Amino acid sequence: MNPEIRLKRIYDEPSPDDGLRVFVDRLWARGVTKDAAAIDIWAKELTPSNELRKWFHEDVSRQVEFEQRYLDELDERVAEIAPLLASLREHSTITLVTATKDLRAGHSAILLRFLRQRL
Repeated sequence: MNPEIRLKRIYDEPSPDDGLRVFVDRLWARGVTKDAAAIDIWAKELTPSNELRKWFHEDVSRQVEFEQRYLDELDERVAEIAPLLASLREHSTITLVTATKDLRAGHSAILLRFLRQRL
């Protein structure tokens, strides 16, 4: 069974139908307490490296190249992230939680597609 994977901003109210809530940002979101966020897993290992994150934020027009570099990083970490991916398969619903303003762009949208393919 493939889990349903959703994407939601950390500033949105947690919902019982979110299922497993996985925070997918390397840095914690400003102005949100960890209790209020109701995060089950903080998956830093699924986030872009600091170097890649900084490189992209210098010029967000690099979206296409950023996506390929980020997917390359995820592929390089397959052994490291395999246990996490296996644990995610045990849930029927997974909500990726991020502070990203635009849910259609940036690493969280790329990660959503990556996980839908892998799970």
